[in-house]
Amino acid sequence: MAILLTKTTKVVVQGITGREGSMRAKFMRDLGTNVVAGVTPGRGGEDVSGIPVYNTVKEAVKNHGLFDVSVTFIPGTGLKDAVFEALDADIKWVVMPVERVPLYDILEMVAYGKQKGAMLLGPGSIGLNSPGVGALGWLGGSVEFASRYFVPGHVGVISRSGGQSGTLPYVIANAGFGVSTVIHVGTEPVTGMSFADILPLFQEDSDTDAMAIFGEMGGSHEEEAAELVKAGKFTKPVIIYVSGAWAPAGMKFSHASAIVERGSGSAQDKITKLKEAGIIVVDNPNEIPRKLDELHQQGKLRKK
Repeated sequence: MAILLTKTTKVVVQGITGREGSMRAKFMRDLGTNVVAGVTPGRGGEDVSGIPVYNTVKEAVKNHGLFDVSVTFIPGTGLKDAVFEALDADIKWVVMPVERVPLYDILEMVAYGKQKGAMLLGPGSIGLNSPGVGALGWLGGSVEFASRYFVPGHVGVISRSGGQSGTLPYVIANAGFGVSTVIHVGTEPVTGMSFADILPLFQEDSDTDAMAIFGEMGGSHEEEAAELVKAGKFTKPVIIYVSGAWAPAGMKFSHASAIVERGSGSAQDKITKLKEAGIIVVDNPNEIPRKLDELHQQGKLRKK
């Protein structure tokens, strides 16, 4: 069973007529996602791969009813207006595969999302993929790759790296296991959903037996996850790799969210706190399959 996404989840794609929007909308639909409509101002009445296009989100809602999620393919400087439009149309979940978003815009979007009781994934998230169900964004890359290596199973995956969001399902599939849902939280300095927001969803999923996580230096995602586990609010086995152990304080690594501030955010500090919480920490992502095998032998993880 997947988290957050089902076969009946109604999806609208904002910015659907652009190069990325049109290509990714087709990718999502080809994987089984229920993409019902798209929105691009001034392009109403057109269609993209058979998906009807409207000028506004409210116009799309008028024709198709309330949507469960909006996926936004909007340039960074225009993202805030698009997200506010979706939230004002009572959409309670927005996936934002958009980078280079002004920080103050992100802070306003996150605050408005909380005010509206909505979830925001990203910005800078390549999305979510639930094998056998569908995808939001472009996590999985291509239908061929996603169909081959994103196989249904019982390992939940969270990643702070877009590229490694595909690597983990690949190594998990090659080890004979599968994934329930894969989520990339995003690359911007501030993101809507954190590890601590996502883990409780996997906790409630009876089909997820264990977690595999790709972490990074900088930010507080990993520390918050450790606190959650330490408090007994997440009880399933967690295996994590934290990249950037070599990086000195103040160095930017990979993308905007991976910055070590003086006295906090280093990979070593994170690893210490994760281990103190009882989380399994590996030195290389390729060690994850061996740890999954150990959990399987202990009766804590089912095969595919």
